[in-house]
Amino acid sequence: MTGNTFGQFFKITTWGESHGRAVGVVVDGVPAGLEINKELVENELKRRRPGQSSVSTPRKETDEVEILSGVFDNKSTGTPISMLVWNKNANSSSYEHLKNLPRPGHADYFYLKKYGIRDYRGGGRSSARETVGRVAAGAIAKALMETYGIKIVAHVLELGGIKAKKLEFDKILNNLEKTPLRCADLDAAEKMREKAEHARDMGDSIGGIVEIVVKGIPAGIGEPVFDKLDADLSKAIMSIGAVKGVEFGSGFESSKMYGSEMNDSFVIENGEVSTETNNAGGIIGGLSTGMPIICRASVKPTPSISKIQKTVDLSTMTETEISVKGRHDPTIPPRMVPVAESMVALVIAEHMIRSGYIDPDSLM
Repeated sequence: MTGNTFGQFFKITTWGESHGRAVGVVVDGVPAGLEINKELVENELKRRRPGQSSVSTPRKETDEVEILSGVFDNKSTGTPISMLVWNKNANSSSYEHLKNLPRPGHADYFYLKKYGIRDYRGGGRSSARETVGRVAAGAIAKALMETYGIKIVAHVLELGGIKAKKLEFDKILNNLEKTPLRCADLDAAEKMREKAEHARDMGDSIGGIVEIVVKGIPAGIGEPVFDKLDADLSKAIMSIGAVKGVEFGSGFESSKMYGSEMNDSFVIENGEVSTETNNAGGIIGGLSTGMPIICRASVKPTPSISKIQKTVDLSTMTETEISVKGRHDPTIPPRMVPVAESMVALVIAEHMIRSGYIDPDSLM
């Protein structure tokens, strides 16, 4: 299997399966001198950890990280940082009956067609458990970005058709962790929780929209042709399981606008060139504009549901039915929030180094 490595200048390689012994990541390209410790990484892992609420899987994992290399006296050394998290609460027995029954909405059958073999225990490599490595690496990328005044926050904007009202950046930061829905509009969050629990009780699931905002990034970060900043961000976000669409700024709504409505007029603010609006979502021509980067990801409903669905029995090549038992999230967006932040942080770190804003060797 190829495609387990992401990035060129700030590079990560994730490894491990949902029901294997452990999952982890190797991060290469972290400049020397960055403050890193277990607490920094585990604070982010805690946010994606299962079993936190009625709208997440009841699987219990402590997600305690072991930093195996690349850190000395709580500072990065400039060498590859390897991190490991043991799987301690995997229950493979729930998947035995699925050995020959590909689950609708999952990659089971297509893994089998590609490799001739698949790990049916919780989806193996295609499981959301793989994102442990992404979030661990993202914790480091976010810490690096914060040293340059760049803040990254994601939040649930819509869930099951229930939309949150638009809030300012600081309000989002303040309210984000006040509810397990990770929706900054607390009234909407309560309605979302009820909708998610209702779907769970029916043996079903719901999807939603996660918005990611990057504040403090200077203008001119990115590349203008194939490696556009928004192109790389799109790939990063689309690489997260269950994401089916990405938009920036006005996004698909821009197709309905006049150019005079869409264009962000230039103004002078505090002696600096800025734009009056931000319909472009902080990126034009593949380069950052200095305005906040705003992107949204459309997330499909959790495919693992206990409702009866049609499938096939690969051992007999006959049509049959399936009910997916086990411990599954009735909705994905709330736990996707730290994963989305991590993937965006990795891309911003990559382009900050690539553009020469960060010394790739050392911060000291």
